[in-house]
Amino acid sequence: MGAGVLQEGRPEAVSSETTNQLAEPWARVRGRLRAEVGDAAFRSWLKPLVLLSLREGVVRLAVPSRFMRDWVSGNYADRLRDLWREEEPKILDVEIVVQPPARPDNRDRMSEELPERPAGANRPASPAPAPSRALATCGAREPRMPARDEDGVQREGEMSGPLDPRFTFDNFIVGKPNELAYAAARRVAEAPAVPFNPLFLYGGVGLGKTHLMHAIAWHLRQQRPEKRVIYISAEKFMYRFVRALRTKDTMAFKEEFRSVDVLMIDDVQFIGGREATQEEFFHTFNALVDQNRQVVVSADKSPSDLEGVEERMRSRLGWGLVADIHPTTYELRLGILQAKAEQVGQAIPPKVLEFLAHKITSNVRDLEGAMNRIVAHNTLSGLPVSLETTQEILHDLLRANDRKVTIEEIQKRVAEHFNLRMTDMQSARRARAVARPRQIAMYLSKQLTTRSLPEIGRKFGGRDHTTVMHAVRKVEELKNTDNAFAEDVDLLRRMLGA
Repeated sequence: MGAGVLQEGRPEAVSSETTNQLAEPWARVRGRLRAEVGDAAFRSWLKPLVLLSLREGVVRLAVPSRFMRDWVSGNYADRLRDLWREEEPKILDVEIVVQPPARPDNRDRMSEELPERPAGANRPASPAPAPSRALATCGAREPRMPARDEDGVQREGEMSGPLDPRFTFDNFIVGKPNELAYAAARRVAEAPAVPFNPLFLYGGVGLGKTHLMHAIAWHLRQQRPEKRVIYISAEKFMYRFVRALRTKDTMAFKEEFRSVDVLMIDDVQFIGGREATQEEFFHTFNALVDQNRQVVVSADKSPSDLEGVEERMRSRLGWGLVADIHPTTYELRLGILQAKAEQVGQAIPPKVLEFLAHKITSNVRDLEGAMNRIVAHNTLSGLPVSLETTQEILHDLLRANDRKVTIEEIQKRVAEHFNLRMTDMQSARRARAVARPRQIAMYLSKQLTTRSLPEIGRKFGGRDHTTVMHAVRKVEELKNTDNAFAEDVDLLRRMLGA
């Protein structure tokens, strides 16, 4: 699989005859890819692909950046080749190349899009502001830099917010829900040039957006200390701007924010409805992008879903790479708990970690808070950590997650626990590896819900109520004779909140 790189500014000539011939097959390939990978992945990685040519059995597809070329080549190249071969047997391979999109000069575009302003009011500031307005950055070691604590964290009252030393790339647990956001953040931190602008990270509360923002800043501070970086919350950005308005010192504010190498704004949704702050952020954003300076933004929603934010701002925020962080999976939560236990040097029984990973699904902060409480209780009381003590210590947190248990929830939990598919719960398969978990699910449905035996039977593939009765008796017998089996059933009951 080749992956050539074209020279920027010298786009390959596209054969209209070739692209016309391949337009319909290419449309079908794109449609099948979209159905296979989903809308989010398709929009991020595959929609930007442009058909260039077909030469000697090799289809050439273009993407706008090297980072995107590497990702598509590593994750989708084989599937692209197979789909093309199904459409056109003469095609032997697919090559992904880099071809930046042609676009007008940034300054021309800016002058067309921005409203009329006084001369010089919207131009990028000089990179050397006066010493009295020195820029606070994460790690720069120039004479005009503000003082720092010994660990490098900026002191209160400076422009850039403090960085949490725990939030580094090394401490970030990567899983399927966050692998795109992690890869993009890492690329921004390590790339010698701006790979995409802006990087927009979004996801629910406590899923790792702020962790990745801090990790980028820490990496730049350690590896490229000459970079001038501001990490700040949207709320603090607004506060600084309002203060500058009140003191009639907005030019100093503009100089501070528009002369940085990397600007990172956390929780940008909080500028929604703040017209003056949005206006300033809009022009700051454009000034930095115009100078090819990196912008990183986080929010709880995608750019198109931000409420109270102007359309032009939503459009700018979606300009670069938008990476969402999905809710955690069981495997990711378990990995986070295991890593946390190693960090604090505490031996936590695997059954307790599994219980917490199943039970606390809200966000990572709640998971870490639960772990901290367990460790503190063990340290102060000297009592061993067990499922029973865990339930006592976390009774309020667990109660907050309590909800009425349904048969579908029971089936899902049992299937996950025994690594089965949900369809196995209703299937006619009688192999012990499937039948035994199905009996456990029937038993728990009888114990934890108010459904009748016939209703439970119908939920398990239309089985008779006598089948459910037999499952209940069998599970009770095995609980009395097999300790490992009894532990599995008890763990499942705890996971389901019983």
